[in-house]
Amino acid sequence: MSIVAGLPMADRADDRDGLRLDRLHVPLGPALLDWPAGLVLRLALQGDVVQQAEVDQISVRAPSRHPFWNDPWLRVIAGERVERGLAARRLCAAHLDSVGRFLAVSGWDEAAKRARSVRRRVLAGASAEELGALLRPWARQLRRSRTLRWLTRGLGELSSERAAAAGVTGPALVAGGDAYCRLLVWLDEIERAATACGDTRVLDATELNAPRGQLDGPVPPSQALLDVLPGLLGGAEFAGARIIVASLDPDLDELVPVVDSRVAHE
Repeated sequence: MSIVAGLPMADRADDRDGLRLDRLHVPLGPALLDWPAGLVLRLALQGDVVQQAEVDQISVRAPSRHPFWNDPWLRVIAGERVERGLAARRLCAAHLDSVGRFLAVSGWDEAAKRARSVRRRVLAGASAEELGALLRPWARQLRRSRTLRWLTRGLGELSSERAAAAGVTGPALVAGGDAYCRLLVWLDEIERAATACGDTRVLDATELNAPRGQLDGPVPPSQALLDVLPGLLGGAEFAGARIIVASLDPDLDELVPVVDSRVAHE
């Protein structure tokens, strides 16, 4: 980027068609609607194509408390007794939260509102039967939509092999494909978790698969998602960039170390 009269000006570079286009440097975040809290992306654009992406982040959580979505599993790690139904309820709500953002940035506002409405019912303690009745027609509509599939197909391709090599776990690894594949995995997990909300059995210490992935890995699940994000954005059209981000939906709360407030004040 060149500086003229103290102001940054766009550079020129060859785009994928061999033309000389302005290269614009555009920041996204941290305070965007339907955007992962605290995430900042710094994009280099030529025309409407992302040439380069860098990830930045801002801490948004106090270090003295657990990330909300991971709390049941972190309590198990700490040696507490946690019912499977509580973990299933948190997983279901977390995925509904993610799908709500995904649908909103894809232009599906009514379906996004429905996701958020059901998420509130999940967190309020609705029964598995009630949740099933709310979720089935909504999920069926999304799976059957050719328009939604057309809008999100081919965006952010991430094979299972590449995901595993990068340390990605959870839905993004299971999906082994594009943004649409990740949506389908979320829908499957939402419905499966909803049926288990009343399970009173104790969650085993080996069952540490939180909404974004395994919590007993070398890095937090969302760190692995952030690590692969620039590669998924490179070459994508700007209009699809937010859909790609939403299809991973990293939770930056996971990246803030938890400090015991009792120790911190000693």
